[in-house]
Amino acid sequence: MPLRLPDRLPAIDLLKQENIFVMNTTRAHAQDIRPLRIVILNLMPLKITTETDLIRLLSNTPLQIDVNFMKLKSHTPKNTPVEHMMMFYRDFEELRREKFDGMIVTGAPVEMMPFEEVGYWREIVDVFQWARTHVTSTLYICWAAQAGLYYHYGVPKYPLDKKMFGIFRQHVYDAQLPIFRGFDDTFMMPQSRHTEVRLQDILANPQLKLIADSDENGVSIVMARGGREFFIMGHLEYAPNTLDTEYRRDLGVRSDVEMPRNYYLGDDPTKPPVVTWRAHANLFYSNWINYYVYQETPYDINKIE
Repeated sequence: MPLRLPDRLPAIDLLKQENIFVMNTTRAHAQDIRPLRIVILNLMPLKITTETDLIRLLSNTPLQIDVNFMKLKSHTPKNTPVEHMMMFYRDFEELRREKFDGMIVTGAPVEMMPFEEVGYWREIVDVFQWARTHVTSTLYICWAAQAGLYYHYGVPKYPLDKKMFGIFRQHVYDAQLPIFRGFDDTFMMPQSRHTEVRLQDILANPQLKLIADSDENGVSIVMARGGREFFIMGHLEYAPNTLDTEYRRDLGVRSDVEMPRNYYLGDDPTKPPVVTWRAHANLFYSNWINYYVYQETPYDINKIE
């Protein structure tokens, strides 16, 4: 599909090597098409990696998508060059005057902190509230999923005894939901987190619908507002080597991290990872774009409310 990306974004060259069709802004302006506008609030430390992971998944649809990147004025990233942020990201205060067909809010390395103690909490809840009137459908991932459930629905998070780390089998609750169109009865999803939300808190709130969970990692995906909000506890967007990178980074540094489960060939970390989630990851994002964004958003984007 033609993805409209900012000129010179590093992900462009990386994705072209994978034969993914991307289009820079200059070329896209020559086409008379109303693209879907997707904004990504990227809170992950390695922003270029996350950009590439998400753009790869957004490419699996024939629709033209205009990808925008949002940053918070109250947070300065430490692991991404300032030049990159200035060139490709815009402050929320600037973007809040605009409307978008879809939004993705990523995880963040702050999950052990109480929500209110996160330095950018006040600004991010402004984003959460803004999204309800300025975005057709929003995906909240990992920490953002927990934060969104807490802010919008009062669902608490709980610390885990050890990191939930690996690839785990998820069960689909309602196979008739469009988000699961084409899915098998079960699918695999990477998990990498130190906290959780609990089943009883989700089931106790009639505004929330549990649509996938796991015998091993618990709550997996929660839907709200008829699909205008999805809260995803894992990382379908992860590249094949992401958990391996995290594991080797934390070896000998953290005592609560074990080898990622169901990940390496033969559970041997000297052997390569086995990718078991990529097909369903592509299908999930394609279904989200098609059924919850494209088919629900008004042609006149200003009519989103």
